[in-house]
Amino acid sequence: MKTVLYIKNMVCPRCIMAVEGILDKMGIPYTTVSLGEITLKEELMGEIKEDLNHRLEKVGFTIINDRKSQLIEQMKNLVIEKVHGSKSLEGVKWPEYIANVLNLDYKYLSSLFSSVESITFEQYIIHQKIEKVKELLVYDEVNLKEIAYQLDYSSIAYLSNQFKKVTGMTPTQFKKGAIQNRKSLDDI
Repeated sequence: MKTVLYIKNMVCPRCIMAVEGILDKMGIPYTTVSLGEITLKEELMGEIKEDLNHRLEKVGFTIINDRKSQLIEQMKNLVIEKVHGSKSLEGVKWPEYIANVLNLDYKYLSSLFSSVESITFEQYIIHQKIEKVKELLVYDEVNLKEIAYQLDYSSIAYLSNQFKKVTGMTPTQFKKGAIQNRKSLDDI
C-alpha cells in the first residue's frame, strides 16, 4: 500500500537528490520524491521510520506528522516551485492556485499559515519573489524590466519599492554588494 511522507525543508532539486540517496542507501522502496514529499511503495514501521527520520535530520530535513504542518509545508513548496522553477509568474492568482492544488478554502489555508508562521502567506510569497529578484540580479542576465515582467510586478517602480521594503535597499544598491545578501530558501 502506497504511503506519503511529508518532509520539512526540502526546497530544491539537490534536496530531492539527497533524500533519494538516503532512501536508496536504506533500501526503502519509493515511487517518487518531490519537494516536501516522498511517496513510498509501502508504509514504514517503527525503527525503520525512526532511522529514516534520524538520517533525514542529519542533513536538515524532518518528517512532518501533523496535518496542519503538512499543509503549511505544501503551501511553501508550491510557492517555491512556482517562483523559483517557472520562467514567468504572469497571471498567477495565488489564492486560486493554492486553493485548487490543495483542494481547500484559501481563507482557511492563509489563516492557518499566519497562525503558525511568523508572517502572512502573502508576505511569504513576497519574500520568495524578492529572493528570486536577488538571484536574477546577481546573475545579471536580464534587466530589471524583464525581472518585473517575469515575476508579475505591474512596474519596475512597484518591484523596486517592494524590494526596498523587504531588504532595506534598492535593487541597484543590492547589486553592488550582492553576494553577502542572499538567503537560502529554507531560511525564508
